[in-house]
This record gives sequence, C-alpha cells and structure tokens, in this order.
Amino acid sequence: MGFISEFKEFAMKGNVMDMAVGVIIGGAFGKIISSLVEDILMPIISICTGGISFTDLFVVLGDGSFKTLAEAKEAGAAVFAYGQFIQNILDFVIIAFCIFIMIKAMNKLKRKKEEPAPEAPAGPTQEELLAEIRDLLKQK
Repeated sequence: MGFISEFKEFAMKGNVMDMAVGVIIGGAFGKIISSLVEDILMPIISICTGGISFTDLFVVLGDGSFKTLAEAKEAGAAVFAYGQFIQNILDFVIIAFCIFIMIKAMNKLKRKKEEPAPEAPAGPTQEELLAEIRDLLKQK
C-alpha cells in the first residue's frame, strides 16, 4: 500500500474526523468561555475586590519605580509579575468550572433523551408452569 493511500485511509477514518470536528468546536467554545471570563465575570470580581486588577500587580527586581507593569516592561526593567500569574490561575479555575457546568448540563440532557429499555415481557409464574406440567401429565 502506498504512502498516499495509507494517509488517505487514516485521514478518512471516523475517529480522526470526529477529533477534527471536536478541535474546531473546542476552539469556538474556548472563545465563548474566554469572553465569559474576561467580559462578564472578571469585571464583577473586580468590583467585589475593590477595583483591583490582578494583572497590574508586580514587583520591580531592581532600581526604579513604575506605576504600571506596561511602563516597567517598556523601560526594560526586570519585574516579578505575580499578578498576571494570579490572573491566569483565576481564569483557569473559572474556565474549568464553566466547562464542568456545561458538560454536566449536556450529560443531563443526553440522559433525558435516551429512552428506557422496554421491559421484558413477564414470563409465566411458577404456579402456571406447574399447572401446565400437571395438564401435560394428565393428558398422557
């Protein structure tokens, strides 16, 4: 089998196509969740923390005094930008929680759509079987 035909067979397998669709949808979903975090949740958290922006928390590791992290970076100062790290942790926790809630809701909807298996017809009771055997024995 040639290299091209092997690749074609691999690329056209169902699980590869499913994975490709998952990656595309995951990228789009990631944008939605990022917007939820940045545009909706973080402003609320900022209000609750008194307007503190975690991304602006930093320590200059040398001489100089700067009002903002951008100003310090522009000046080429060595900075310990611990606020950005805190912000990234918060973003991760919020994104993970949102994805957890979405998957939980999707699983709940999926379970509702699945129809319960039909019940097996009730078989004859022990008494009915014994009566049938008795009737067969009487016939002989």
